[in-house]
Amino acid sequence: METVLDLLLIRFAVIAGVAVVLALAVFAVAVALKRKGKLDALRRHATPLVRDTARLLAERGAGRGRPRGRGRDARR
Repeated sequence: METVLDLLLIRFAVIAGVAVVLALAVFAVAVALKRKGKLDALRRHATPLVRDTARLLAERGAGRGRPRGRGRDARR
């Protein structure tokens, strides 16, 4: 049993480490683009792409899960 828990802990540590490294890399790229003055241009080009992707994902997931407007969430 202890071996299984050790393996689960190691797996969690590896996943958390990868997430931290990825976040640091994204932050470093953002800082580099901001220093060069190209962050605003990137934001202008990325905004329509993000908006279209969000719309597509919302349409794909519209038939899944609990219907809106029912239950506890309807009161909010």
